[in-house]
Amino acid sequence: MSIDWNAFTPLAALTGGLLIGLAAALLIIFNGRIAGISGILGGVLKPHTGDIAWRFAFIAGLIVAPVIYAMVFTLPAVSIEADTPTLIIAGLLVGLGTRYGSGCTSGHGVCGISRLSPRSMIATLIFMVAGFMTVYLVRHL
Repeated sequence: MSIDWNAFTPLAALTGGLLIGLAAALLIIFNGRIAGISGILGGVLKPHTGDIAWRFAFIAGLIVAPVIYAMVFTLPAVSIEADTPTLIIAGLLVGLGTRYGSGCTSGHGVCGISRLSPRSMIATLIFMVAGFMTVYLVRHL
């Protein structure tokens, strides 16, 4: 096993984690909502009166933040080691998993675990095990 020291960025990882935690905390404190991306996007696709503006603002922030970052810093190179059909299948499976699991990694993993939700802890454990198994199957078998 070798370590890619160029990809080892603990300060950037810590800063990103703190910002995600802060954003999730602020959303629940000021809006009473969980920062689960699948639920936020689902609410845009099936809108309720008076519940759409904050969802669009949140999604816009997800899109605008990297653009602003790119104006100040150099974005890292992106390398995707999969073909288009594999990415489509993976995306559909993730979408199916978020519906079946009643949420995504941000909702369960970030917000649910911080609220000590047993359901979120189990869901996050299942997400992680499924991810480990998928990487092992795709890369080693």
